Amino acid sequence: MPGITSTIDDKPISITQTITGLKPASKIAFWCALYTIAVRRSPKKQTYLARIIGHPYASESPGKALRLHGTIARELGIAIVSGRYSPGDLLDGEISSSEQFAVSRTAYREAVRILAAKGLVDARPKVGTRINPKSNWNLLDPDVLTWAFESGPDLAFLNGLFELRNVVESAAAGLAATRRSAVQLKTMRSALKSMAANTLATEAGRQADLDFHTALLEATCNPFIISLTSGVSAAISATTIFKQRKGPLRRDPMPDHLRVLDAIAARNPGRAQEAMSELIVLARMDTPISRRSIRRRTG
Repeated sequence: MPGITSTIDDKPISITQTITGLKPASKIAFWCALYTIAVRRSPKKQTYLARIIGHPYASESPGKALRLHGTIARELGIAIVSGRYSPGDLLDGEISSSEQFAVSRTAYREAVRILAAKGLVDARPKVGTRINPKSNWNLLDPDVLTWAFESGPDLAFLNGLFELRNVVESAAAGLAATRRSAVQLKTMRSALKSMAANTLATEAGRQADLDFHTALLEATCNPFIISLTSGVSAAISATTIFKQRKGPLRRDPMPDHLRVLDAIAARNPGRAQEAMSELIVLARMDTPISRRSIRRRTG
């Protein structure tokens, strides 16, 4: 395989293999080998090195990019949610796993803590780290959702996520229509104006979309519904990016959002609930799923 050559401190570095297609442990080991070259140099060179090898955190801040336990948690998390591990499976022990990933036992232990906090694993002394059943997973955790969409969600997962959104957001739209304040309505209107100007193809447009849905949930004046904002936002963010993974959106979602806004402005709860339900149904139709994911579910 032809090598890739770059420099750090003007010294050539020959990268003779690529991490594409490597197993999770091999990816981490390869990254760590190169990371040790730059770790004591400068954050800029560390981030540059990350870009060279295609490290997943290359576009983020140097501090986050170099948190090895986060990288390990991500690799293991993707392996778990994609089904490479089954519920009840035991991960390798701490010593062998830290050697396999070429990191300290402390870094590996912290990665396991991250996964345990998200409900993916149960780590117990003298027992080991066991994969939890999916019913224990925090499926609305932003990281878990991101990992699921990176590995390609199956049909049941995708349908269930949109079904949850329909249950929560449609009812919320009806409540918002009767309880919203003038300030909250102005916030929703401003968010949609920004969304239309920037489109969902941009980060600004996607943030405006999240701002609209957040303002709508807050307009219910129900603290329990409002507490669902983080999960709903994570679902919207993950699906919006996933829909555009192979190209731009085929349909403009702005009219759907404007119908919801108009109904809330008119204080018509029935029409607001119906408009939000239609928005979510159409959003699901705009989210194609690969044949591989369907086969993985039915096969």
